[in-house]
Amino acid sequence: MLDHGPSILPANLPAVTLDLGGSAASWSEPARVAPVLRVGLLNNMPDSALVQTERQFRRLIGSGVDLRLFSLETVPRGPLARAHLDRFYATEGALAGAGLDALVVTGAEPRARQLADEPFFSALTAVVDWAASNAVPTLFSCLAAHAAVLHLDHIERRPLPAKHSGVYACAAVADHPLLAGMPASVPVPHSRWNDLPEAELTARGYRILRRSDAVGVDLFIRERAGSAPMVFLQGHPEYEGDTLAREYRRDMGRFLDGERETCPALPENYYTDQSVRHLDAFAATARAYRSSALHADFPTMAETPPRLAGWQEGAAGLFRNWLAFASARAALAA
Repeated sequence: MLDHGPSILPANLPAVTLDLGGSAASWSEPARVAPVLRVGLLNNMPDSALVQTERQFRRLIGSGVDLRLFSLETVPRGPLARAHLDRFYATEGALAGAGLDALVVTGAEPRARQLADEPFFSALTAVVDWAASNAVPTLFSCLAAHAAVLHLDHIERRPLPAKHSGVYACAAVADHPLLAGMPASVPVPHSRWNDLPEAELTARGYRILRRSDAVGVDLFIRERAGSAPMVFLQGHPEYEGDTLAREYRRDMGRFLDGERETCPALPENYYTDQSVRHLDAFAATARAYRSSALHADFPTMAETPPRLAGWQEGAAGLFRNWLAFASARAALAA
C-alpha cells in the first residue's frame, strides 16, 4: 500500500496578490477559490523510483487536492511497474479530458547522449505543447525541464564534467509570488549530469528566480502572453531525506558490477562527518579492489546516515505558493 503522507497545506493561507497574465486575483483559503483543485502528476521516473517519486510529490501537493496520475507510454517498464501503472495511472492521452487545473511533469533517468534521442522525447514534447496551448500551469522537474526548453526555445542542455549531486544553498535573485514567505536562501537537493546555460535562458526570455554559485540555475519561469506560466526546476526539492543516499548506493553498485567506469563521488553537503569517513574508506577500497563481492562490505544505510533534510520546509513553501497560483487562476476561469 502506498504511503500518501500528510498534507502540507495549512488550513489558512496568507493573502497574496498574483499576476495571472493581465488579471490580478487575491486568494486566502483554497476552499474559497477552488474547493477541489485538480492536479495531474505525469510520472516518468524509472521503475526503481516510480512509487517513491509518486509518494514524494503527493506529500508536497497535499491530500486536499484531487491528484490524478499519468505516465508516458513510451517510457520502458518492467512487469511490476507496469502492473502498478495499469492499476493507478492513465496514459498521457487522457490528459486532455482530465479537466486539470495544474500539472507536474517529472524527469526520467537519461539513457541517450542526445535528449531528442530518448524514446519518450516525442511524447513528452507533445505534452509540453498541450499544456502551452491549453494554458495549464505546469511545473517541470529536472530532465523534463531540459526537454521542455529544448522543444520550446531550442536551448540545449550541456553535459557537466562531473555530476551535480548533493544539497546546495540556492539564493533568490528575483521578487516573485512563487517565493513569497520564503527565506532569501534555501537548501535544495540536485542530482544531474547536465545543465542549462543561464545566459541562454535569460536571452530567450526566461526569468531566473533562484540560483546557486555552486551548481547554477535552480528555479526559473517562462511567461508568455496568452499562456499560463511554466515553472522549471533543475533541482529536486521533492526528495526525501534518504533519496540521495539511495542514488549513491545505486551508482556505487553499478561501479562495483562494472556497469560504470568511474567510482561515484559522495553527494556534497549531505552526509554527517562520521558517515563521510566510513563511505570514503569504502570508496578507497572499491577503487583499489573493484569487485561485485564488495557489495557485502558496503556500509549500511543505518551505519551511514545523512544529515537532517533541511530542504523540506522550503520545498513545501514553493509548492504551497504554486498551488495557490493555480487555485486563483482556476477560480477566475470558473
